[in-house]
Amino acid sequence: MKLPFVLSVPHAGLIAPPEVEPFCRLTPDEISADGDEGASEIYSLRDHVECFVTTDIARAIVDLNRAEDDRRRDGVVKTHTCWDVPVYHDFPPETVIEQLLANYYRPYHRALSDAASHANVRLGIDGHTMAALGPPVGPDTGAERPPICLGNVDGQSLPEGWTATLAECLADAFNFEISVNEPFRGGYITRRHMIEMPWIQIEFSRASFLPDAEKRTRLLDALDAFCRRVF
Repeated sequence: MKLPFVLSVPHAGLIAPPEVEPFCRLTPDEISADGDEGASEIYSLRDHVECFVTTDIARAIVDLNRAEDDRRRDGVVKTHTCWDVPVYHDFPPETVIEQLLANYYRPYHRALSDAASHANVRLGIDGHTMAALGPPVGPDTGAERPPICLGNVDGQSLPEGWTATLAECLADAFNFEISVNEPFRGGYITRRHMIEMPWIQIEFSRASFLPDAEKRTRLLDALDAFCRRVF
């Protein structure tokens, strides 16, 4: 039986799509460094969950975890990566930005909304990885980050009892304390889609405390334990 989750993995993509080829200056390594390295392996749980949503498009090009009208430096279509590297030789015109939103951003969020109506889905999980130390563009530049952080928008996106249970299950699987809402409280995906059903954001540090394959195995064990206790 599959776990009653929709699992969103929005930042594992590595592709700069053709719409931005005339403008983008990033190397493959710079694209990878801006994304959630390791997420494609840690969250490779398509066969274990009811719904699985991901993308091949790089976070540096279209950030699905931002509001559509977020036009800041680190917004939906960025001017700089989280490492403060310029993304473009020349910033794309509005016509190209609209193409990016229409082709990649809106379909992703439609897929998450559609998943909420699935009869067997009880919870949304937005899966990420984070740099071990806060990057130049972020809320905690230079700070050491915890191994795992859960974000529930200060208790708004998920019942506190569920959050506590998930934290306990993760702590049992990984043998360390789980941070909640520090340094991340839950991004736009969690905040937007929590009106449709409960959501939680999970962030794994990219510190090498375990291989990614082992992180995946222990995460799956924790999610199984959570379901047995809550559902």
